[in-house]
Amino acid sequence: MGNKRILIVDDDADFLRGMHLRLKANNYDTFFATDAVTSISEARKCEPDLILLDLGLPAGDGFIVMERLKAVPSLSLIPIVVLSGRDIRENRIRALKAGASAFLQKPANDADVLLVLRQALGEPAESTKPVVYDLGWCRGASIS
Repeated sequence: MGNKRILIVDDDADFLRGMHLRLKANNYDTFFATDAVTSISEARKCEPDLILLDLGLPAGDGFIVMERLKAVPSLSLIPIVVLSGRDIRENRIRALKAGASAFLQKPANDADVLLVLRQALGEPAESTKPVVYDLGWCRGASIS
């Protein structure tokens, strides 16, 4: 069995690059969508094991994405972890009611994100310590 696949849906290119590196270092394969519309087609194409979803997206927000995912039988059971900068008090319960497995507020500690992802994937949290890279020093730098 190969690495677990995670679809990251976010419109921030720096966040996508940083999260890709963090997840790759922890043996996850990553795929990307930068808006609500392409997130559904990308989910169909890559068949992710988990979706890491921002709420503030172009072409519809993360709530619309969750609604559309739940309407497609082949996508409806994919765990969704919301990682958003939106107010946790207003959006956490709404996201969980919409089908999210967890809600984390940006900026989130990398170790916490990895722990929540592992839990949502049904992986043992203690299997290995997460590899965490703090890439704050390279914001805006080009990553190949």
